[in-house]
Amino acid sequence: MQERQQWQCVQGAFLMIELINISFSYNSKIVLKDINLKINKGERAVLLGSNGCGKTTLFKIIDGLLFPKEGKYFFNNLLVDKNFFNKNENTKIFRSSVVMLFQSPDVMLFNPTCFDEIAFGLRQLGKKEEEVKEKVSFWLDLLGIKKYEKIPPFELSGGEKQKVALASILIIEPSFVLLDEPMANLDPKSQGEVLDLLYDLPITTFISTHNLSMAKELGERAVVLSEEHQIIYDGDINEILKNEEILIKANLIHSHKHKHKKISHSHYHKH
Repeated sequence: MQERQQWQCVQGAFLMIELINISFSYNSKIVLKDINLKINKGERAVLLGSNGCGKTTLFKIIDGLLFPKEGKYFFNNLLVDKNFFNKNENTKIFRSSVVMLFQSPDVMLFNPTCFDEIAFGLRQLGKKEEEVKEKVSFWLDLLGIKKYEKIPPFELSGGEKQKVALASILIIEPSFVLLDEPMANLDPKSQGEVLDLLYDLPITTFISTHNLSMAKELGERAVVLSEEHQIIYDGDINEILKNEEILIKANLIHSHKHKHKKISHSHYHKH
């Protein structure tokens, strides 16, 4: 496509994620079509697209929860497919390296207390309980949720659940983090705290949103999915935010009429 711009990988950068001609469909419904994408270690990329364009499905493929109908997915030059997880060694390495925060924290929280929820990943990896307690305490303090450690997660507000879910994936110190609309349930103060936290962590992030007003805060690179489920832009985030043609095509901005006294006019708004 003419409007697509290919992000140029930094020379010598370590390639973590590579998707080659990835397509996916639910029965006959196409959700992703011919996706080609590379993400290097240390990048902070943002996935932009309207609801229903395939953002969550793409994240689930990268997280090894779904497998593409067509194409190949490589993590650290290893082919990730159904056979990949037949080896316990592969599963352990991948699950301790790649993590995903779902848009709805309710699908992630199932333990009896917030402490147990945050500790779950480390316990699954066989860490000693002394180390588990120390690290859980650290994350409870860091995210300001220490007072909830003995409370069942389902009793918390949406924003509090989001923080518990975030702590539960970051505690294992992954190298690649997928965040699906991570600010959706947070108040402005909590959004700022999470943004500061993500800036300080030495991890690679791929964050989805349809909120253009926050996009620049989440990363330097933008990948845009169209409503046709294809990548139509991959490049500098500042450039895409000025490109009305692509934003309109991706249904990320729309026109509204306004009336000032007897004069009526319309202009585009960001979602």
